[in-house]
Amino acid sequence: MPVDAAPVVELSFTLNGEPVTVSVEPHRSLLWVLRERFDLTGTKEGCGVGECGACTVLLDGRAVNACLVLAPKAAGREVLTVEGLGGPDALHPLQRAFVDGHAVQCGYCTPGMLLSAAALLQDNPRPTRDEIRAALAGNLCRCTGYTQIVDAVYAASRARGWAP
Repeated sequence: MPVDAAPVVELSFTLNGEPVTVSVEPHRSLLWVLRERFDLTGTKEGCGVGECGACTVLLDGRAVNACLVLAPKAAGREVLTVEGLGGPDALHPLQRAFVDGHAVQCGYCTPGMLLSAAALLQDNPRPTRDEIRAALAGNLCRCTGYTQIVDAVYAASRARGWAP
């Protein structure tokens, strides 16, 4: 191995319900792996220091900032991105509530908001508006003023047939 070559580790984990394996330098973030190795660009890089929530994904069902998680920490675990939450042909109830409630403007923060909300609803299927605000406190939005987002999460939590 050349002196200047970075070491590489092989990671296997479940990504959006499918087993995957990737070789990556151990200093890479989960965010980098998702975007650069799997072309899952719904997960955004905003601040790069865990303050904005644009990179939120679910790691074993818990909302985390992918920019702060080193890729090797995903080994053997389950990662869910917005692409795994739902898609154009089968919107997740949260996605439908965001669309119906006009909770999306520029859309940059939306994937992180959706995944933070999904984590909340997995643990607390019928949260209050204050609990929703607390759960989304780590996700910043510069466009909506948050009212529509909180309303959309609340509506999804009350929708008939919703399941995390």
